[in-house]
Amino acid sequence: MISGIIFDGSSQSQNSPKEMTEMKSILTLPIVELIENYRLSIASKNKEGAATIHVDEIASKIARFYEQIRKVVDWKEENVLRRSAILRVLKRSLIAKISSLSEIFPTDLNYMAESLTLELIRGGHLPNDEIPVEQIGVVAQTLKKYVYILEKAPFTENKNEPLLKKKVNFYNWILEIAACEIENILAPPDKENALIKAMTLLMSERIQVISDKPLGEPEKRTLTYIAVCRTLFDLDESYITFHMLKYHYPQWTNPPKEFIDQAAREIFNIAKRIEKYLKHPLSRDFFNICEKTDTVFTLLGDLLDYYKKYPSKITPVISNQNYLSKLFTQFYNKRLKSLKTRLFRLAIFSTLSVFLSNWVTYFIVEVPLAHLFYEGFSFWAMAVDFVIPSIAMFVLVVIIKPPSSENLSKVLQVSYKFIYREQEKETFQIKTKKRRRFFFDLIIGFFYLVACFFSFGIVAWVFYIAKIPKTSVVMDTMMIAVNVFAALVIRNKARELTVQEKGSFTEFVLDAVSVPVARVGNFFANKWREYNVITVFFNYFIEMPFVTFIEFVETWRQFLKDEKADIH
Repeated sequence: MISGIIFDGSSQSQNSPKEMTEMKSILTLPIVELIENYRLSIASKNKEGAATIHVDEIASKIARFYEQIRKVVDWKEENVLRRSAILRVLKRSLIAKISSLSEIFPTDLNYMAESLTLELIRGGHLPNDEIPVEQIGVVAQTLKKYVYILEKAPFTENKNEPLLKKKVNFYNWILEIAACEIENILAPPDKENALIKAMTLLMSERIQVISDKPLGEPEKRTLTYIAVCRTLFDLDESYITFHMLKYHYPQWTNPPKEFIDQAAREIFNIAKRIEKYLKHPLSRDFFNICEKTDTVFTLLGDLLDYYKKYPSKITPVISNQNYLSKLFTQFYNKRLKSLKTRLFRLAIFSTLSVFLSNWVTYFIVEVPLAHLFYEGFSFWAMAVDFVIPSIAMFVLVVIIKPPSSENLSKVLQVSYKFIYREQEKETFQIKTKKRRRFFFDLIIGFFYLVACFFSFGIVAWVFYIAKIPKTSVVMDTMMIAVNVFAALVIRNKARELTVQEKGSFTEFVLDAVSVPVARVGNFFANKWREYNVITVFFNYFIEMPFVTFIEFVETWRQFLKDEKADIH
């Protein structure tokens, strides 16, 4: 029987004894291991001689243009665009397997692995002439594992959840994990994994949980690991799930047949155990603590990248506090400047995404409903229907402020405490037993509901006086809620450099009004992901023929090159 989840923090070091002694006398052990792990990953990537995959440059330019369109349609963060592309290919290619049409339309997983890799390179998600050809075989084996689990998963009837919905949800869940593993094969995030591990070890040492019911060290380590993944790199649940599977089951990425059989039989129990950790009651407390310190490891990642070509210099640089302070200040200012640019770019893309979504809902849903209830759209009402949600999204993102000028000094102080052994270790406490204040909770809950109804009432009133059909007033109000939710998510991600946040009365009022709306928007956003008509349309009616066209262009180009080679 497969048991609970334990994050293993051990690692082996390859430094010389003298260098290890010097490093350990100055730096904390997790930082020493971080440097060594990064140096080992650089050394392994510098091996030459392996045959690599090449795609045609013309076909690649066309594919990259399409990926820019998908960026607007899907509106995803940069760090998930590649994985999103992998997931699209998996869903598109495995539709026959899932829909019981595999006998009519057989799926060649080896061919699928090659096509997927080529498509990622054409779209600019992977570098051309750098991915080893042998990786295609590894991807094929990974696909076989997940397809086998899909086919052998023990589905049972459940009154609370229809069988078809359960299959669809499981299908999405397992393919999202498969996309994470394939991304790790084709583009190993060695630096990111090393940083996550170092931060997990350092934070786990410093977090104390005060409770009548003691929290075991393995469980605390796992909750810390999840919080680190969410705060340091904004990783989603599918990515965290994959890493928890990989760390708990060392055989997961290279499993024997017996292990896969067992995993397929117990896959739903495994999913429940992982979900228990992801939704643990203390997860918010761990998240809030890790969010205050993730800037240190973000800047450490910048330092590792800075010395990527000269990894031997990393240790002496980090060991010198004065030099480290200068570099961290340089990286911080660079990130602060890019943060403003990224926020503006997010505002543009999110606004375009909202505008495009409005087109679909307007013609497919709003107009038919308006005619059904004997209402119509005037030109003014149509303009308001399109413009207000888009402008609201743009404004909500633009008003997000970067950290204050005093934040940098606090970042450096916190950094020293994590990096150097001689510094005093700061402790973070989580108290699980909180004093019950029923009266205060009742008043806060009342104001929360009042703020929610007030916010929705104002939004609905604006649409109503614009003489928008009543059915569209409801839909547009829902869209505003989704926009507020998305804007708050972006605001949380904009805190990547913030160590000590100073709140203001204006922000308090804004949160009091926006948070209740965002909670409702979160619900609608999840439903939108399940029934996103635009994404389905692009995946099956545009992307499939487009990919065929790209392959045709590449084949045609190769034919012309062969013909030219015969001309002497």
